[in-house]
Amino acid sequence: MTAEVPFRSLAVDQTDVRYAHGPDSRRRAEAPAGRTVEFSWDGSAVYPGTSRKFWVHVPAQYDGSQPASLIVFLDGEWYLDPAGEVRGAIVLDNLIHSGDIPVTFGLFVDPGVLVGARNPKNRNVEYDAFDDRLVTFLLTEIIPQVTRRYSITDDPDRWAICGGSSGGNGAFTAAWLRPDKFRRVICFLSSFVQMPAGNPYPDLIPSVPRKPLRIFMQAGHRDLHWNEPERNWLAGNLRVAAALAEAGYDFRLVLGDGGHSPNHAGVLLPDALRWAFAGFGKA
Repeated sequence: MTAEVPFRSLAVDQTDVRYAHGPDSRRRAEAPAGRTVEFSWDGSAVYPGTSRKFWVHVPAQYDGSQPASLIVFLDGEWYLDPAGEVRGAIVLDNLIHSGDIPVTFGLFVDPGVLVGARNPKNRNVEYDAFDDRLVTFLLTEIIPQVTRRYSITDDPDRWAICGGSSGGNGAFTAAWLRPDKFRRVICFLSSFVQMPAGNPYPDLIPSVPRKPLRIFMQAGHRDLHWNEPERNWLAGNLRVAAALAEAGYDFRLVLGDGGHSPNHAGVLLPDALRWAFAGFGKA
């Protein structure tokens, strides 16, 4: 089906482009609000010595009679904040109510903090690494705390993972290494170029059998170092997207005009969720 969109003049100066949030990112009176429960986790075996919080957003429509879908958001508090750019729980409430996505739990997981360390932030260690620690941590330490309390489907086509910047790396790598668990991926402005051993994906993707993934990517025309030969975040995302295209993956790339701005993730999340869960909603 052809979609016709209205004409829009391009901004003359792209250095400070900001996108307006749509109606799906605002609380709707008719959409019942889910309930968000906060947890803490200090006993990690995968990341020893770390402490973190995570939040479970329970949809209002959930009654336990049918297993629900699941989406994991990395940088959880930032994606959850109802006054922030993304407003993940509000978006979930609206899209579940409209039937655009199935009844879906939101699991918002913060990166770890190394208690007492001189440099306590463990975010880049967890998200930028090309290894299975992050996905193992999620599958063995965090998600079981959700599945013990609630009925969550074990269908990997109804499990998604979302992240931005380094979180985009983490989301992509988690699904790449464990497509038996996560098959829906949303990556905003991924920082592939700062992976410690270099970006493996442009060469790796076409060299192995295609994985059953559905991937939504967003890149910014003026992302970090966009007009420089080294550590070019735009180029890194485009190279990954090109590899996905050449290998025949089910993916979508959205290219924005701006730079490394969280605003883009906030504006795009509703459409990214619709696309990721296409075929599973009621509408």
